[in-house]
Amino acid sequence: MPTISRRRLLACAALPLLASSQLAHSQGSRDMTIVVGYPAGGSLDAMARALAQKLSALRGHGVIIDNRPGFSGNIGAQYVARSPADGRTVLMSALTTYAINANLMGSSAGYDLMKDFEHVAIVGNLPNVIVVPSLLPVKTLQEFIQAAKKNPGGYSYATTGNGSLEHVAGEMLKRAAGIDLLAVPYKGSTPALTDLIGGQIQAMFVNTSTAINNLKGGRIKVLAIAGPVRSPAMPDVPTLRESGVKLTNDVVSIFGISAPRGTSKAVVDQLNADLNTALRDAQVHQRFEALGIEVVTQSPAEARKKIGSEMATWAKVLGETGITLQ
Repeated sequence: MPTISRRRLLACAALPLLASSQLAHSQGSRDMTIVVGYPAGGSLDAMARALAQKLSALRGHGVIIDNRPGFSGNIGAQYVARSPADGRTVLMSALTTYAINANLMGSSAGYDLMKDFEHVAIVGNLPNVIVVPSLLPVKTLQEFIQAAKKNPGGYSYATTGNGSLEHVAGEMLKRAAGIDLLAVPYKGSTPALTDLIGGQIQAMFVNTSTAINNLKGGRIKVLAIAGPVRSPAMPDVPTLRESGVKLTNDVVSIFGISAPRGTSKAVVDQLNADLNTALRDAQVHQRFEALGIEVVTQSPAEARKKIGSEMATWAKVLGETGITLQ
């Protein structure tokens, strides 16, 4: 009769524990890095840091923020797409911008948004608003539109570059309102806002968080929000629809977490569960709300579906506005 040695019996008994430890290791027994494709200090960076603190407590290891700005966020996306698929390196994604980039740049973006990532979760929505300098003698979006119509070609709006979200939003506004605005590109939102506040530029689309920061000093006026509903952060500001203007698409920045392609389902699902737990935390909620960000909790399947929808939506908008990188 065959016999099993005590050593072999112990080894067999340890197999489930070994599999469990391998999963824990793949989920990041060492520090996890969240890559942000934009400089420190912005809304995306602030979101990542709020989540990192809670994730570190939940997962029992460090969560590091690695800012890799440049090329419209593509440098960070490229880095994560080429990272090991072990759950230790993930991307804090500005998905709306990446969807626009993918449609405009194609393979020159250096990654495929749908093929090169396992999309873990959508974590937040941040509406954009249209702002004007405080010294501009208008109080509503309709007053701005009428002023622009009386001065065709005399009003301009700021963008952070050709094909940027601000550029696409501005071109949609021009079409919807029937006004002639000159797009002026800047190397970043800071110099653009400086010129807007000084009156050299008459309008700009910025995210709600940026608007909140600049409203405090009375330097700008917010005319309308480009989302489907009013923002709790500025409840007195009407939507564009309420102001009589319907854009082809709402201008809402969608943020998510994405892992490299090939990351196992078990790792993706565990990270998704941890993220959703973190997003339900009162302190994280308060931090997001202070930035004007709507908290979102979704499954990986829901996140992937949403990103596919964003790709199709912005392809349509770009076709209608005629924006290219040429």
